[in-house]
Amino acid sequence: MGKIKEKLGNIKNSIKNFNYKEYANTNRLFITFIIVNLINAMLLRFFTVKNYFAIKPVMADLAIILLFGSFVYLFKAKKQFRYLMVITFIFTLICIINSLYYTYYMSFASFSLIAVSLTVVDVGDAVIQNVLQLKDFIFLWGLIAMFIVNHFLKKRKYYDIVGPKENRKKRFTGTLITGVAVYALFFMTVTSLEFSRLSKQWNREFLVTKFGVYTYQLNDLFKSLDAKFNTLFGYDKAAKEFREYYEKNQIVYKDNDYTGIFKGKNLIVIHGESIQNTALKQSFNGVEVTPTLNKLKNEGIYFSNFYAQASSGTSSDTEFSFSSSLLPVTNGSVAVSYWNREYETMQKLLKSDGYNTLSFHANTGDFWNRNNLHNSLGYNTFYSKNSFEVNEENTMGLGLSDKEFFKQLTPILKKEYDEKGKFMATLIMLSNHTPFDELEKYGPFDVDIKEEVKTTDENGNEVVKTISHPYMEGTKLGNYFKSVHYADSALGELFDRLDKEGLLDNTVVLIYGDHDAKLPKGDFNKLNNYNKETDELYSEDDERYVDYDYYSYELDRAVPLIIWTKDKQFNVDKTTAMGMIDVLPTVSNMFGLKTKYSLGNDIMNLDNNVVPFPNGNWLTNDIYYNSQKDEYKVINPNAVIDSDEIDKNNELSTEKLQVSNDIILYDLIKNEDKNLKKSEGEKK
Repeated sequence: MGKIKEKLGNIKNSIKNFNYKEYANTNRLFITFIIVNLINAMLLRFFTVKNYFAIKPVMADLAIILLFGSFVYLFKAKKQFRYLMVITFIFTLICIINSLYYTYYMSFASFSLIAVSLTVVDVGDAVIQNVLQLKDFIFLWGLIAMFIVNHFLKKRKYYDIVGPKENRKKRFTGTLITGVAVYALFFMTVTSLEFSRLSKQWNREFLVTKFGVYTYQLNDLFKSLDAKFNTLFGYDKAAKEFREYYEKNQIVYKDNDYTGIFKGKNLIVIHGESIQNTALKQSFNGVEVTPTLNKLKNEGIYFSNFYAQASSGTSSDTEFSFSSSLLPVTNGSVAVSYWNREYETMQKLLKSDGYNTLSFHANTGDFWNRNNLHNSLGYNTFYSKNSFEVNEENTMGLGLSDKEFFKQLTPILKKEYDEKGKFMATLIMLSNHTPFDELEKYGPFDVDIKEEVKTTDENGNEVVKTISHPYMEGTKLGNYFKSVHYADSALGELFDRLDKEGLLDNTVVLIYGDHDAKLPKGDFNKLNNYNKETDELYSEDDERYVDYDYYSYELDRAVPLIIWTKDKQFNVDKTTAMGMIDVLPTVSNMFGLKTKYSLGNDIMNLDNNVVPFPNGNWLTNDIYYNSQKDEYKVINPNAVIDSDEIDKNNELSTEKLQVSNDIILYDLIKNEDKNLKKSEGEKK
């Protein structure tokens, strides 16, 4: 006990006798390093999650900066600048990448997405026009500041007075201990819930809010490396939880009015690039943005409260969740990193029932690794870019225009049908892809407001004059509506071609939007609050003003899901909250097939449903829950909100995210099926 008191006394005396002025004079570069990288981390939160002054992430960021920076004292004075510049460059790059990533995905980047990010080469225009902003260059100020400070220090012979080797060793030890101490103090404030989410890593926005960007990124690195070695560690625990989940949540098949109604029919699946429900609801000057889709939804089964549940893998995530009824993986994308697992899919179920399974996409086969992914999902044949005639005249955006795509694929599909019989064919659209800038190719479609007013000419005669108010013209959302109008027109032409070839006679057509278009929230605000009289927005105190908040934007991410047949026998609007993972169990029941591992539900058996999102949020008919803030928005004003129900839905959402992730990482469907068959064989 006496020794402890003596040591504490020595520490106290050291602090008391510490020469702060001397330290500041001989550590100016290191102090600059700390300030620069701490401010950049705060700037990142300012531009994204908005909690830039919160003390907890500041402590965490400071601790990481001190820990990594402390090693500078192991270098000679004149080499310290190089080391600190390398670390500053890495930290700056982390901030820039995450700033860019957040603009597009409303989340933060992962090391496991490095392979995925290579696809940016193919969407460079989209990045430059829709993602890259002035704020992304602000983080470079830190590197410039370091150069400037170093220049002045060299002129003043600073590096000749920073101290002998023994002093550097003391400062290395002292800085390292200080960093550890700050980190220890920080982790004393971390709750068990926060620790749990740090371990799971799926709510990245929450992690940056609570742990700072540097701790988040370091943890992500470890999680990404862990994913590469997942077959060595954690399998038994994951397998046990997998078995327990399906024992507790056994899939019970209930016949309903739709059971088996499509058995034996062909299935055409149309993957609608970036089509949102917002477009289906919108018209300008009496002209609908999507007349074809509106006609189809009125004649078929329309799921009007439907969400894609895509994550960083965007379109490929949607293809995967649609096919497998599993959620996207928490790190990276299934298409790139986990395509070679065994999945139960719609394609395989239909193949087992004698279907020929086909996919069509007029982009390169390696985009989102579709050459491998589509084979893994169970497609017999993938018709990619090299199956089509592509030239400068028939391209739009990233490749072949949708109208030309549909024109060229129809005879291929007809030939496949004539030769091999019933089929499932997935048609992946392309033209309605960000940055929505092919305005001349979209064709004429005004997104202004036109009105006729009576006036008099120079002769005093009464005439009718058309006045145009700009409204959405010149906005990204306005350009998006023009793009969707083109895509909708292409769909109209497709249906005409399919009908002419007799391919609609015994066929079910399923259309879904693959994800939202990631458009600026400000444009939606203008859409809802435009005052044509002033060509400005309504003020917040105007009774006509619509408060378009975070939840309004999140709910507007809804995409269409339509099931249509030529006999137009339905005219059904299913309003139950639904996610992409619910498609497989719903549609498989309609085709008289059964799933074993789906995480979704047959939506035709439910009046309410929990839709989990990859970031931890979830949705029901009544509320939208924000897991980051642990708050919710009431959607149904007549709903009675029960805190126990919220806890239950939180648990269910978290459980589905974890089980889905484990299935993917540990290849549980393949391995557990193998173990089950082995066990049954031993019993015999």
